[in-house]
Amino acid sequence: MAGCDESQTLDVRAAPELLGAAPRLVLLALLEGAAQALVLPERGELILGREPTCGLRIDHPSVSRQHARLLVGEQLSLVDLGSRNGTHVHGAPLRPGVGAALVPGAVFTLGRVPVVVQRVAAGAPTVPLAALSGARAEPGGDHELVSTSALRALLEVVDRIADTDLSVLITGETGVGKDVVAEALHRRSARRRAPLVRLHCAALSPCLVETELFGHVKGAFTGATSAKPGLIETAHGGTVFIDEVGELPPEVQVKLLRVLEDRRVMRVGAVRAHVADVRFVFATNRELEAEVQRGAFRRDLYYRLAGMTLAVPPLREQRGDLPRLARAFLERAAARLGRSTPTLHEDVLPHLVAHDWPGNVRELKNVMERAVALCPGEEIGVQQLALSGAVAARGTEVAVARAAPGAAAPEVEREAQAIAEAIARCGGNQTEAAALLGISRRTLLHRLDRYGLPRPRKRC
Repeated sequence: MAGCDESQTLDVRAAPELLGAAPRLVLLALLEGAAQALVLPERGELILGREPTCGLRIDHPSVSRQHARLLVGEQLSLVDLGSRNGTHVHGAPLRPGVGAALVPGAVFTLGRVPVVVQRVAAGAPTVPLAALSGARAEPGGDHELVSTSALRALLEVVDRIADTDLSVLITGETGVGKDVVAEALHRRSARRRAPLVRLHCAALSPCLVETELFGHVKGAFTGATSAKPGLIETAHGGTVFIDEVGELPPEVQVKLLRVLEDRRVMRVGAVRAHVADVRFVFATNRELEAEVQRGAFRRDLYYRLAGMTLAVPPLREQRGDLPRLARAFLERAAARLGRSTPTLHEDVLPHLVAHDWPGNVRELKNVMERAVALCPGEEIGVQQLALSGAVAARGTEVAVARAAPGAAAPEVEREAQAIAEAIARCGGNQTEAAALLGISRRTLLHRLDRYGLPRPRKRC
């Protein structure tokens, strides 16, 4: 990027002695007007703080001299050392002496300084650190958000990277609000007056994904009676949001990699490419690194699209935000129905906090909307919540056993469980279960087949 100070650039290709051939974790501390990076060792511990002797020195008045300890091994663990202004992980306060696990894309805050955990590898593109700081963009439209503490922490990082062209990968379970982060990234960027276009890969067949993304010329295939621009061309000057990027078929992965490398897009059947002035944002609920290892996702594409990774935590890890979120969704649902907002009975909150919310924020929103519709008076009781009972729980256990024999990946288990619970809750109605999960019925059937789950029939 022109004008960047090379001393503030973490170029992994220029530091093989630090990174070697294997992927390594990097901490990015995002300061006002500057950014600092630290390549983590494979094992050990280091102190984060303001003292010059700290492993990662952050010279900011809100950071204590010895603020926190980071333990590095098979997992990352962060421990607050009794700091003056506190440590927050995804917006939630960390009690002194109590460790919190971190994953790539996690955001934690030391005082008022956000720090992001990133995974990079030799051969990955340069990360221009100077571009990660600068003036705060106008948020614009954030009044539509119902934010959690975790989302607010993520938005602090979004502010720093919004005006760069850095590709962003947003990870997290189904329903956590990855699309909300993508929308905020677009609205807070200099591209906000241009289009934000979306493609949900899991909802389309492989051939449709290619033509929707890249477009086609007249006569490119049977039925192509006229030329059609793809979403990348349509978004010229704006942002392309590709959801469920892990579902991209191999042939489309190759074409997308070319676009990311030379910023030119070729329509299906064309001989001339068009310039693609867009910013790419991707989202996935899959473990893409695991997909790379098993050969289902291109390694070079993964490192191209993950210029910056942001992880959105599940709702069960944000239980402290549940009461406020529930009331906010109640107010919105009541306003749409033209009713006064009902209150929650005192017995309701314990049920909300105890529930695991496999469908995350999307499930909570749907539960609150249904509760408002079912509420006969001015107070919502436990019966109006209609949370999963014994029958749904049994259905979930059976479904997960079928979906994940042996040692299944945790993400697969969680998604299979969310699908099974939604189907049980909706009495086998596929359309209602898909709506509860926030996906199309076609996508639901696709995932039932992928996980080996039986296609349900509506119960009479």
